[in-house]
Amino acid sequence: MSTQALDAKNPVSRFRLSGGASGIVIALIVLIVALGVASPRFLSVGNLTDITRQAVFVAIIAFGATLVIAMRGIDLSVGSTLAFTGLIAADLMNRGFNPYVSVAASLALGTLIGVVNGVLVAKVKIADFIVTMAMMVITRGLIMVYTEGIPLTGLSNPSFQVFGQGFVGFVPMPVLVTILTFAGVYFLLYQTRFGRYTLSIGSNPEAARLVGIRIDRIKIAVYALTGLLAALSGVLLTSRLEAAMPEAGEGYELDVIAAVVMGGTSLAGGKASLLGTAAGAVLMAVVRNGLNILNVNTFWHQVVIGAIILLAVCADKFGGRSRDT
Repeated sequence: MSTQALDAKNPVSRFRLSGGASGIVIALIVLIVALGVASPRFLSVGNLTDITRQAVFVAIIAFGATLVIAMRGIDLSVGSTLAFTGLIAADLMNRGFNPYVSVAASLALGTLIGVVNGVLVAKVKIADFIVTMAMMVITRGLIMVYTEGIPLTGLSNPSFQVFGQGFVGFVPMPVLVTILTFAGVYFLLYQTRFGRYTLSIGSNPEAARLVGIRIDRIKIAVYALTGLLAALSGVLLTSRLEAAMPEAGEGYELDVIAAVVMGGTSLAGGKASLLGTAAGAVLMAVVRNGLNILNVNTFWHQVVIGAIILLAVCADKFGGRSRDT
C-alpha cells in the first residue's frame, strides 16, 4: 500500500504539498510576475477574471482525472465528453425541456460514458489509452454528425444561464462550483475508504487485489466520476457561451493531463495531489492567456503545451527514480 494511501489518515499530511506540487506553485508565481512585467495588461482585473474563468473548466475535469492517473489510468475522452454532454443539454432545452431536466440528463450521460470506459478497462481488460481514445473519436464523430459543424444556439433561458454566468454574492457561479467540486473530491480521496483504495490500486494493483479490494468496481467508479465532472464542465461552458460549440473541449485532455502531472500526481500511480492539480489548472490557463496577450502565433500554442507536458512527464519520471534510490 502506498505511503500516501496510509498518510491519507493523517490530518497534517492531507494538507501538505508534495515536492512537485510546491514546484508548480513556485512556477506559477514566477510566470505571473514575468507576464506582468512583459505586459501590464496581464495583471488587470478583467484579464485575471478571464484566467479564472478559463481555469475552472479544466480544473473541474482535472480533479476527477487526478484519481484516474493516481490509479495508473488515463482518460483521453474528457474533452469530447464535455462537448457531447453540453450539446445534449442544449438540444434538450431547444426541444422545450426544463433546464434542470436537461442538465440532469447531461450529467447522467457523462456518467454513463465514464461507466462504459470503466467497464471496458476493468472488465474487458482493454488498455485505457485505447478505450478512451476510441470514445473520444466516437463522441467527436457524433457531435459532427448531429451539428454538421454548426453551433447550437438559442440558449437564452435565465434558469440555464445562471450556471455559467450567475453569481452567489460576489463569487461567480463557475468558481463556486469548482470550489465545491474540489471539496467533494478532496473528501472522497482523503477521507474515505474509496480514496485509499484508489491510491492503493495505483501503488500496487496485485497487493490491492490480495487484500480484497474490488479493483474492478473502484476503476469503474473512478472513470464514472471523471465522466460526470467532464459533463459538469460541459454544462458550465455551454451556459457561459449560451451555445453548444462542436469544437468545445478540443485539446482539453492534454491540458487536464498536464495540470494533473505538473501538480504532483504521479503517472506511476499511488500518489495524488488535488491542491497541485488546482495549481496546475491555473498554470495552464495562465500559459494560454499569456501566449494570447503576447500575440504569439496560435500554431505555437500547441508546441508550448506539448513541451510543458513533456517536461512534466520527465520531471515525474526522474522524480520517481530519485525517490526509489
